[in-house]
Amino acid sequence: MSKPQTIAVVLAAGMSTRMKSDIPKVMHRLAGLPVVDHVLASLDAAGINEAIVVLGPETADQADRFAPHTTVVQTERLGTGHAVRVALDASNTGEADILVVYGDTPFIAPKTIKALLGWRQEGAAAAVLGFCPATPHAYGRLITDGDQVSRIVEAADASSDELAVGLCNSGVLVADGRKLKAWVHALKNDNAKGEYYLTDVIAFANAENDTCRFTEGPVDELFGIDTRADLAVAEGIIQNRYRAAAMAGGVTLIDPASTFLSHDTTFGTDVEVGPFTVFGPGVTIGSHVSIKGFCHFESATIGDRATVGPYARLRPGTAVETCAHVGNFVEIKNARIEEGAKVNHLTYIGDARVGKAANIGAGTITANYDGFSKSLTDIGAGASIGSNTVLVAPVTVGDGAITGAGTVIRKDVPDNAIAVTDAAQKNREGTAKAYRAQRKAIKDTKRKDS
Repeated sequence: MSKPQTIAVVLAAGMSTRMKSDIPKVMHRLAGLPVVDHVLASLDAAGINEAIVVLGPETADQADRFAPHTTVVQTERLGTGHAVRVALDASNTGEADILVVYGDTPFIAPKTIKALLGWRQEGAAAAVLGFCPATPHAYGRLITDGDQVSRIVEAADASSDELAVGLCNSGVLVADGRKLKAWVHALKNDNAKGEYYLTDVIAFANAENDTCRFTEGPVDELFGIDTRADLAVAEGIIQNRYRAAAMAGGVTLIDPASTFLSHDTTFGTDVEVGPFTVFGPGVTIGSHVSIKGFCHFESATIGDRATVGPYARLRPGTAVETCAHVGNFVEIKNARIEEGAKVNHLTYIGDARVGKAANIGAGTITANYDGFSKSLTDIGAGASIGSNTVLVAPVTVGDGAITGAGTVIRKDVPDNAIAVTDAAQKNREGTAKAYRAQRKAIKDTKRKDS
């Protein structure tokens, strides 16, 4: 099998020291997706579908989640050049070009990646991605001679004249794979940090009279995440992008700033979303849907012309079908609410089917868990479940059946039957006044004793 034209090396071995986290920084989530996965998605959109992901020892056990991409472990963190060396030594990259990107830089766009790769197509041995931040500070500088990059100098090793250069190094580069492998093996660590800098390969390229070019990328695409504050900034950036895209696609967000979307949230047209609504991963919304705010959804589907909320929670496995209603303070998990059914308030529906045009009264609970297993409640089309009904699963309520308010359903209810709990009500006339007097006397006695 022939190798692709370009293989990406994704540097993802960094620890979360500044985040004070046991979770590697590239595995922290943006819009429900690990930071590194945003990078992999951009690579795929740029036409690069093979990557070597360099992990630290702490994430070595997560190799399977990166399939079909290859993973290698950098057991010693000796710098970016060392990380690339580890990746290339462990993989057969053949004649492929190598693109080096960073797993903590989630916003790099496919268009920018393609622009950088264009230099290789024009014959440059290497090309680097630069940018011009307002405050360069500790970024390495690209030292250029016309179109040629002569070297990259780290800020810690730079002279005052070099620090005055505004064009900074993003760390992203593409190079002839065979040349890059030789260059990373020639790296030395005689620098301020005692690390093997990938940036030094540019000096090797120049020493061999190879062409080395640069592309200037947008600053906002090269934002790196090192701290939880950075993560919060990145979340704000990506949420604003998703909100803008949703509104451009025909969604009304009553208060965009309080609406939180996931990387895979999908909407139909003419959807209205109320404030303080959170869409977790795996949510699909149909057209002409009304979401009344203060809702939380995850791995759920809402069909056309449905109404949900306010204060509704749809958990994984929930499907609310066309024209169904889910109201305030309703929680639904792994259940199907069929066309036109209504679950309007103060209810828990779990592991269930609510049939077409059925009505669920306030305070209904499907008792789906017996401490060992989850069981199904099946409510038929047109059924009417009275307020404060408890349905003890597994149980079936037939089409058109009715349960009385306050009923505990432990046995199946046939079609068009009425089920009630036969417990006679007893009225003890005239006893309420005496009862209140008795309770007051007890309370007064306790107060005196204390």
